[in-house]
Amino acid sequence: MSVDSQTLHELLEQLPPELAVPVFTHASWTARRADSYERLAFLGDSVLALAVTAHLYPRLAPERFGAGALTKIRAQAVSGRSCRAVAERLGVPERLCALAPPEAGPAVPALIGTERVLASVIEAVIGACHLQFGYDTTAAAVVRAFGPEIEDALERSVDFKSALQERLARRGALVSYAVVEEQGPPHARTFSVSATIDGLQVGRGSGRSKKHAEQEAAQAALEALGQ
Repeated sequence: MSVDSQTLHELLEQLPPELAVPVFTHASWTARRADSYERLAFLGDSVLALAVTAHLYPRLAPERFGAGALTKIRAQAVSGRSCRAVAERLGVPERLCALAPPEAGPAVPALIGTERVLASVIEAVIGACHLQFGYDTTAAAVVRAFGPEIEDALERSVDFKSALQERLARRGALVSYAVVEEQGPPHARTFSVSATIDGLQVGRGSGRSKKHAEQEAAQAALEALGQ
């Protein structure tokens, strides 16, 4: 098997301890925040975006897919929900649970079940693989790992905010978005946004930018409304 044909799971299994350990270390589990997955996730976020962008660019005709359309498709393909799905397929929750320190206690299941944590860890995996194996090998593995999410984004690229607004317009309702939480250091900030309709929160989403978090919140709201 050539190196470039390896899966993300296979690359993960080959990571040396100095990279594998921080990948699965939450900031609250270590005395030094620098020993957690946050810096690797910051790197992996960029590698993930570039790998998917480079994969999409030659596939999509420029006459039909301008920069705006490409941005929306990529955002959907690498969203927090997509990262969580990939993390679950790679067994990330089970690894986190097994490696959590005893003092973390009963808070572990709730912590590792959050989309934000799973998305950050899969980004950390990607960042660590990039450092160990280089961009080309990691990018090829990333595209394979996110294959279902990429194809789904291509088949049903959706601007969830517009879709929600159009649906609410039929009944004269309005949606508002608000940042309810910000976490992480300045270089790797994660935003949580709520979508509120008629004073009731109907959706919540998270992302590396407020725009992405709003899209996730709108998608959650559409699902809550039965889309």
